[in-house]
Amino acid sequence: MRAIKYNERIREIREDHFLTQQKIADLLHIGQRTYSDYESGKTRIPVDSLIILAEFYNVSMDYITGVSSIKKEYPKK
Repeated sequence: MRAIKYNERIREIREDHFLTQQKIADLLHIGQRTYSDYESGKTRIPVDSLIILAEFYNVSMDYITGVSSIKKEYPKK
């Protein structure tokens, strides 16, 4: 089984929530083009942005990074 890349996973999750790239770019305080580059794999997404997205979507870092295909909730603080 091919491991999913994080850029594919963040696009998949965003689309599952019916959100635009602009909405997520606003959440991360970046431009839409920068976020588009994250999803296309042209630019690596910073870890702190992955953490923000994992918390926002309530999924584990393992899931959002594509390490696991099991959707677990973001850990409670």
